[in-house]
Amino acid sequence: MNRFKQTVQKYEQSSFYLLLIGLLAALFFSTTFVINRAISLEGGHWYWTASLRFFYTVLFLAMGFVFFKDFAYLKKILKDYVNSFWFYTISGTIGFGFFYSMICYASDFSPGWVVATTWQLTIIASLIVLSFFGKKVSKLTWVFTIIVFLGVTIVNLGHFSMDSLDLLLLGFIPVFIAAFSYPLGNQLIWEEKKRRKEINSSNTILDNAFAKVFLLTLGSFPFWIILFFITEPTLPSGGQFMSVALVSLLSGVIATSLFLYARSIANSSSKLVIVDASQSGEVFFALIAEMIFLSALAPSVTSLFGIFLTIFGLILLVKLGK
Repeated sequence: MNRFKQTVQKYEQSSFYLLLIGLLAALFFSTTFVINRAISLEGGHWYWTASLRFFYTVLFLAMGFVFFKDFAYLKKILKDYVNSFWFYTISGTIGFGFFYSMICYASDFSPGWVVATTWQLTIIASLIVLSFFGKKVSKLTWVFTIIVFLGVTIVNLGHFSMDSLDLLLLGFIPVFIAAFSYPLGNQLIWEEKKRRKEINSSNTILDNAFAKVFLLTLGSFPFWIILFFITEPTLPSGGQFMSVALVSLLSGVIATSLFLYARSIANSSSKLVIVDASQSGEVFFALIAEMIFLSALAPSVTSLFGIFLTIFGLILLVKLGK
C-alpha cells in the first residue's frame, strides 16, 4: 500500500502530469470567453453575464464554507467584511467589478479567442502593479513583456480592419483595463494580509484563498448595484441564467480548483513555471471551441502569428523572467 502511494505521489509530481492538469484547468477557464461570446451573440446583455457570475460565486462559496467548515466560519468571514467594508468595497470593485464587467463588455465586440489572447496582457499588468508596490522587476522581463504586447496587438489588428476602428478599440480597451484591474485588486488584498501579519493580528481569514475570493466578491456588490442603474439592462433570459451558472461552475469552481491543485503539488520553481505557462492554452481552446460551436471564422495568418508570438513571449516570461 505504501509503495502504491509513493508511486502515485511520484507520478503527481512529474512534469507531464502537471502540464496535463494545467492544460485541463486552461480548458475549463476558456469556457468563460466562449460562453460569454455565445450569450452576446444571442442578445444577452453583458451586465447580467458579469453580475450574475458573482452572485453564483457567493452562493457556491457560502455553501462550501458551511459544508466543509461550519456556519460559524461563514459568520466569521461576514463579520470581517462588515468591519472592513470600505477596504473590500474598493478592492472588490477594482479587482472583480472593473475586471469582469470589462471582459463581458468586450465580448459584444470581439470573438472569445481574441478576448482570451488580449487577456494575456494581465501578466504584463501584474509586473507593472508589482513595480508600483515597490517590487523589483528585471530588464529582461520587460523585454519579454514587450513581445507579449506586440503579439496581442497583432492579433487584434489582424482580426479587425482599420475600417472598423471603433470595434477594435471597444474590443481591446476594455480588456486592457480588465488586465490591470484584476492584479491590482488582488495585490491590494495581498498587502492587507501582509499588514495584518506585521501587526500580529489574530484575524487569519485572509489566509484562506477561497475566503479572499468571497470577500472580494461581496466587496464588488455595491459596484454591480450602481452599474445596474447606469446601464438599465433588459431582463436576462432563462438561458442566460443557466449559461452564467455554467461559467461559474466550470471556470470559477472546477478550473480554479485544478489550477490551485497543480500549483500546490509542484515541488520546484521550474514545475510552477510549467503550470503557469500552460494557462496560455486558453487561447487555443477558446479558438477551437468557437469554430466548432459558434461557427467562428478561422483567424487570419496575421492573427495566428500574433497568437504564437504572444504564447512565445509568455513562455519566455515565466521561464526566464525574474
